[in-house]
Amino acid sequence: MAMKSRFVQIGISLGARIPKALLEQTRTTEDVQIEAPTGGIVIRSTRPREGWEDSFRLMAERGDDRLLDEALPTSFDAKEWSW
Repeated sequence: MAMKSRFVQIGISLGARIPKALLEQTRTTEDVQIEAPTGGIVIRSTRPREGWEDSFRLMAERGDDRLLDEALPTSFDAKEWSW
């Protein structure tokens, strides 16, 4: 979901209003990480994997944490990889 917003003056800085719907969608609450790649600004939650530990524990309890397919060697293993 993309939305337009404007920067507003906050002291000697600028701030952007982030619509509530976007915050709810991303479950972002307080702390964020801000990066400035070329041509943009990226805002990420500092807790993107919140709740994963419980999910992984449940997967292990149910036996859902195993590979679905047999691990087979590939051409990369034969040509590129060395132990």
